[in-house]
Amino acid sequence: MFSFHSLFLDGVFAEGAGGTLEFRPADPPSDEDVARLLATIRRRELRLLARRGLVAEDGPDVDPLAEESPALAGISSAAVQGRVALGPRAGARVLQIGREPDAPWVTSRGPRQAHLEGFDLHADITVAADDRTGLERLCRYVLRPPVAQDRLALTPEGQVLLTLKAEWADGTTHLLFEPIEFLEKLAALTPRPRINLVLYHGILAPHARLRAQAVCRDPAASAADRPPGPEESGPAAPSRGPDAVGLASPDPGDCPEEGRPHGPEKPRDWAWADLMRRVFDLDVLACPRCGGRMTLIATIEAGEVMRRILRHLDLPTEPPSALPARPPPLAPTLFS
Repeated sequence: MFSFHSLFLDGVFAEGAGGTLEFRPADPPSDEDVARLLATIRRRELRLLARRGLVAEDGPDVDPLAEESPALAGISSAAVQGRVALGPRAGARVLQIGREPDAPWVTSRGPRQAHLEGFDLHADITVAADDRTGLERLCRYVLRPPVAQDRLALTPEGQVLLTLKAEWADGTTHLLFEPIEFLEKLAALTPRPRINLVLYHGILAPHARLRAQAVCRDPAASAADRPPGPEESGPAAPSRGPDAVGLASPDPGDCPEEGRPHGPEKPRDWAWADLMRRVFDLDVLACPRCGGRMTLIATIEAGEVMRRILRHLDLPTEPPSALPARPPPLAPTLFS
């Protein structure tokens, strides 16, 4: 099962009088609009899967991935079909716990939701233009990893047990993998080289001519969102992140005409310590002894100087030796 998430502007930006940018909201989609869109998505997805050779169709095109890496193509194909590609259970379905084989599929019900032969489309979540907290929460949900670590567990037999976030319509609550089966599923989820996982379109595209005006924000709000500097004391200083894309029409007063950029601006640079606090909730500038704020005094790159300092502090001067590599679990079954 694969999920794709998209965030759309609920309207369009258009240039108004004097070159200012105006946001013109659109009417919300109807249930019929969502149903027609789902039918189009299903038709095009099946056509794409046929070209990749992942579904049985007459005369499928050659999949470039199958030519470059047949093993990886087989793993991806098995992941799409919910089957095992490697090991003694190759070709069998993934073990499902709690599954009722004869349970009927329950069609999704609700406003702006549609279900068609295994394809689901939910389009009933909106965020107000001034709800920055709600927008960030939705973006974090969209960008969450495919597998939550706290839902993984090892059984006494050494198998990997994945607890589903919600029970499937057929009653499945857990998936059970042999170690090699779990590794192959992770391999199928690993992004291919030179593949972008987050794409921006339209006026939000990186090189869109009017993007700088569409994401312009109030200077006072930008100052409030600026990350705390070293002078702020206490390890519990609030951590704020980069500006999110605005969903409302910018106030022309926020971007003076003489200072308004006519192209994409360079993203604001964030300090390494701020990014560590933002991503990992780790305040690297908090002193572990007193809890005060530490400041960067100097950056030392000369090897001899670093060794001298380490010797003075009675610390090792040589990097630790790397541990020998070990084979993956059940390695002989990879090529059996």
